[in-house]
Amino acid sequence: MHKPAILAVSLFVLLYLVWVLTVFAKPPFADMYDWANTDFSHTSVELSDMVEGGPGKDGIRSIDQPEFETIESTEKWLDDREPVIVFTSGAFSKAYPLQILIYHEIVNDQLNGHEVAITYCPLCNAAMVFSRQHKGALLDFGTTGKVYTNNLVMYDRQTESWWLQFTGEGVVGDYSGDSLQLLPSQIVSFKQFKDAYPLGEVLSNKTGLNKKYGINPYANYDSRIVPIAWFYRKPFDDRLPVMERVLGMIDGNDVTAFPFSYLTTKPIVQTKVGNLDVLIISKPGMASAVDARTIRESKDTLAAAGYSRTVGGRLLDFELNNNKIVDLQTGSTWNMFGVAVDGEFKGARLEKLDRGVYFSFVWLDFYPGSKIFDEDV
Repeated sequence: MHKPAILAVSLFVLLYLVWVLTVFAKPPFADMYDWANTDFSHTSVELSDMVEGGPGKDGIRSIDQPEFETIESTEKWLDDREPVIVFTSGAFSKAYPLQILIYHEIVNDQLNGHEVAITYCPLCNAAMVFSRQHKGALLDFGTTGKVYTNNLVMYDRQTESWWLQFTGEGVVGDYSGDSLQLLPSQIVSFKQFKDAYPLGEVLSNKTGLNKKYGINPYANYDSRIVPIAWFYRKPFDDRLPVMERVLGMIDGNDVTAFPFSYLTTKPIVQTKVGNLDVLIISKPGMASAVDARTIRESKDTLAAAGYSRTVGGRLLDFELNNNKIVDLQTGSTWNMFGVAVDGEFKGARLEKLDRGVYFSFVWLDFYPGSKIFDEDV
């Protein structure tokens, strides 16, 4: 074969190999060089189901050295109706305003000996608190820049494993198949928090970052017929409006969603979920974090939580009496946080059972067999 022909064949083979490597060995994400320490040989989800969220790795910056203020100081900049995530341990309570979390999504913190990750995903309205202790290691979390079923995908900085915020499940890397410990928390209004915990602390808006806290970057998201299509490409469950909020509860294989359209008419609900006797408390007076451009001007939504009705082996019945939550057995009064504030049970706390409040589309996607609660059915 002539030398020019050999060169031509060699060049063709080289170009073909480059094409093969480009097409068939292409990494699943454009920013894979950022994940050199992530073990992609261990995954429990299809990587193709993950979507680029826009900002890359740590493009949404977690708060790793949070500072806190007194309620009196916070009242200067946080409206009474604004939503906060509340985490309580023993006699200590902290509130994390969503006007801050909507820009950072993760706060690595500690309270009363608990190392915790406070997390919020505005796309699905999921507020979750996890223990950062896992298998003897202390983890701290950041954002991957990826979205899975419209949900935040976190990563731990120790192994760079990826975790779904909605479930706390490790899905990529060394911790694939593991689950973080979920800790009780809830979203309530700032007023509800300060009335219940006057000595509580509030995450400061002095983060050192130039963010427009109080301005909603997801303006009118509540009013959408469907979530952002780029992040969610699956068929919707048509049993509920896609953007309706639900309170989710699970007992074994029994999964139930309590729609806000129902809870709005029934501030006290007593029912069973699986083998659990549950009390659902809901209360208006909280602003949505993802409605109006300015959060304090957003439409009203409910704060809602689900508790066990059993205290010390005793099953209680509850009613709303003069706008107070009262048990019929002792006449004790209980607050939104499931704490008895007076009466025979003063100081007692109901066990919190719910999994949180979310837009219905994400709950029904993760739990497609979920029942939709309606006492008339």
